[in-house]
Amino acid sequence: MEFIDYYKILGVSKTASDSDIKKAYRKLARKYHPDLNPNDKEAERKFKEINEANEVLSNSENRKKYDQYGKDWKHAEEFEKAKQSQHQYKNTGQQHYRNYSDSDFSDFFESMFGGSRRSTAYGRTRYRGEDYNAELHLNLIDVYKTHKRTLTVNKKNIRITIPAGVENGQTIKIKNHGGPGIQGGPNGDLYITFVIENKTPFKRNKSDLYLHVDIDLYTAVLGGEIMIETLDGKVKLNVKPETQNGTKIKLKGKGFPVYKKEGQFGDLFVTYTIKIPKNLSEQQKELFRTLSKL
Repeated sequence: MEFIDYYKILGVSKTASDSDIKKAYRKLARKYHPDLNPNDKEAERKFKEINEANEVLSNSENRKKYDQYGKDWKHAEEFEKAKQSQHQYKNTGQQHYRNYSDSDFSDFFESMFGGSRRSTAYGRTRYRGEDYNAELHLNLIDVYKTHKRTLTVNKKNIRITIPAGVENGQTIKIKNHGGPGIQGGPNGDLYITFVIENKTPFKRNKSDLYLHVDIDLYTAVLGGEIMIETLDGKVKLNVKPETQNGTKIKLKGKGFPVYKKEGQFGDLFVTYTIKIPKNLSEQQKELFRTLSKL
């Protein structure tokens, strides 16, 4: 297995902080994301490398193993356990095994997992595969409805269902889609953290949405009808006469889906902002003066 320099892939030094790694990953992920580079095989390859590097370096335990064991970091725990078992066997006098130093652990793993006779003392133990961690970048409108999406993790395509109402920063587990088990052990799990960007005029608080709507002075004073956009289409609102600036109304059930509660939605809260007319003619100004005297 060829050594891959994850620090070089993300463009950071080995002393980079967790924040530096996170910033570098997000910047590169946006640059090489398949949605922004359709049919670009090189961008797709780079995107896979970036995600793989982030899976390792963003996890403090994985990073520590990687720094110590390089390309064999996934087998760090097995190597330590094997060394301990070797030491125990040696102390009891039942068996004598070669002492493995940290400098030749790669050869040790080749013998351990390659089917040679030297691995038989350890081959009976099954080890669970490594857990994978990945970020999935979506827009707010993408999680308004439940949908399926294909992800590429460790060069494998995985079809997952993304529930409506998932929140920014939320992590879900996809069982048995992590690293392969060792010696017939179970696969690890895949943990996906959602990074949701809001490019809409709505502000979200869990399942409730908030929206500021401009209305003109005449509608605010005399009342009338206006049309507003919601995530579920256009809605007609009746503005009451003498509506004050900052007035709030609630549209029940017009908010965001409630996570994993099919058919349930939060509310949409609309705040009116009254716009004062500009560039009035002299005749219009005179009408306001007359109105003020009344």
